[in-house]
Amino acid sequence: MTEHKSNFPEFYITSPQPCPYLPGRLERKLFTHLTRDKPGFLVDNLLKGGFRRSQNIAYMPYCDACSACVPVRILVDEFVPKRSLKRNARDNLDLVATRVPAAPSSEQYALFRDYIEARHADGGMAEMSVLDYSLMVEDSVVETFVTEYRRKPDENGETPLLGVSLCDRLSDGISMVYSFYDPDVSARSLGTYMILDHVNYAREQGYAFVYLGYWIEGSPKMRYKDRFQPQERLTSKGWVRS
Repeated sequence: MTEHKSNFPEFYITSPQPCPYLPGRLERKLFTHLTRDKPGFLVDNLLKGGFRRSQNIAYMPYCDACSACVPVRILVDEFVPKRSLKRNARDNLDLVATRVPAAPSSEQYALFRDYIEARHADGGMAEMSVLDYSLMVEDSVVETFVTEYRRKPDENGETPLLGVSLCDRLSDGISMVYSFYDPDVSARSLGTYMILDHVNYAREQGYAFVYLGYWIEGSPKMRYKDRFQPQERLTSKGWVRS
């Protein structure tokens, strides 16, 4: 009985903080610590059931009088890219995607800093040190991997790193944890391309879903997720096709 109780997650609630997505609102999070003594199926079910992972913490919104944050996942087998997404794929045919173990590198961190300073300088990740970045990548109790995106070798044999995506493997899909890219090549829309690439990879691996985190009603930052159809959204009745 004692062992069973120690393996069951304990949940906590954060104090209210300003919402980073909807001005004028406050957010709270329900969270639990993910430790290696927790059964693998339990952690897997948390991450498939609306929780997101940040290092070894699983969290989900727990806000008063607000339910704007909705977990979404792409239906891999039914996904057919529309014209604009096909154009995005063509624009990035010169890139090579390489799946590597979840190990941080100085090259990744330099790209991460460029991305954060250009796109999210006032956000919560702006103060992340190289140690913080290392923990974000490698501190995980689930099977985690990194995809690096590089140009094909030029005449000098150089292959610059243009994008990085950190992902978890779940029992039924791939959960995209965090992605970043070179802000100097924003015309490539690498954020979109990395999702397309992971949908294709999930299909090759026989996974049913690609988890995109939260779609947030009223947040322009999250509108891009609507482009990846068909998808399911998690409701009080379970996962429902949107």
